[in-house]
Amino acid sequence: MKFQLALCQMKVVMDKSVNLKTAERMIREASKNGAQVIALPEMFNCPYSNKYFREYGEPENGETCKMLSSLAKELKVTIIGGSIPELAEDRVYNTSYSFSKDGEMIGKHRKIHLFDIDVKGGIRFKESETLTAGNEITMFDTEFCKIGVAICYDVRFPELFRKMTLAGAKLIVLPGAFNMTTGPAHWDLTMRARALDNQIYFAAVSPARDTEGPYQAYGSSCVANPWGEFCGKADAREAIVYSEIDLEYLDDIRNQLPLLKHRKEELY
Repeated sequence: MKFQLALCQMKVVMDKSVNLKTAERMIREASKNGAQVIALPEMFNCPYSNKYFREYGEPENGETCKMLSSLAKELKVTIIGGSIPELAEDRVYNTSYSFSKDGEMIGKHRKIHLFDIDVKGGIRFKESETLTAGNEITMFDTEFCKIGVAICYDVRFPELFRKMTLAGAKLIVLPGAFNMTTGPAHWDLTMRARALDNQIYFAAVSPARDTEGPYQAYGSSCVANPWGEFCGKADAREAIVYSEIDLEYLDDIRNQLPLLKHRKEELY
């Protein structure tokens, strides 16, 4: 089985209404071009900054989710809605909502690992100053395959993705917003490694880079195949990345190089 995946690397601005219109425009374009599963970036409806997360936050039934649900139902596509700040019981979560082609919510992932870093000569950022961490792995079934969802910093914890793979995920989608310190150093390497180690398709979708905004995203949204090669990739500009997800190819790679069968579970 094959299906078409699209990653919408959109430019995120200060105006939420503009961001929602941009997301809708790109989703419609991707659907028109044949995409059956469409994904948005991390924090696509607000600037990526602790300063704005609560201000732009919404409850689960807010306008952003209603828009995504309506579009999925109208266009008959599966939408992985990047992530937005979710307001729940006076807490703020970095949350990704996914919707079936019937408009039903089929997945809700709260970012598990919060980005609390202090890179020498680079940046200091503490998401935990504003955000609360999630505590659940997120996967859901589609007509094509089981899909896993994680968010940005989650990608640095490979055990999470091995667990998803062993539970049957064939595609994992990661809305993420690496910065201009971590992006050039680690983005390509990490996305290819997660795909290669698990022999899955691994898709990472970033905001486009906005040199005038409060946060400089690396961009480079990409899809890596089970052989660890890129089969779709953007630069830093606003773009839609398309990639064919070929599940027969995935099975073929696993048959040729059966690393998942060669694990020594009695040792590790």
